[in-house]
Amino acid sequence: MSQPPVETYYENGKWKDKVEGKERAFKTFETKAEAQAAGRERAKELETEHIIKNMDGKISEKKSYGNDPRPPKGSRG
Repeated sequence: MSQPPVETYYENGKWKDKVEGKERAFKTFETKAEAQAAGRERAKELETEHIIKNMDGKISEKKSYGNDPRPPKGSRG
């Protein structure tokens, strides 16, 4: 079973990182760049997806650092 994704999001005036499904953030930051960098590192450690959201909560970017079951479109194995 794979790990749940790591989310970087904005809430109550702070940028936060949490593992999806967890109640609380594991770290808070003043800037999105700081939160994104920490979230990326955690996603790499867990070998999972990193979901980055804008201030409005909409997903702006997704990156996978895990063992993807399928290669991306257009690539050949």
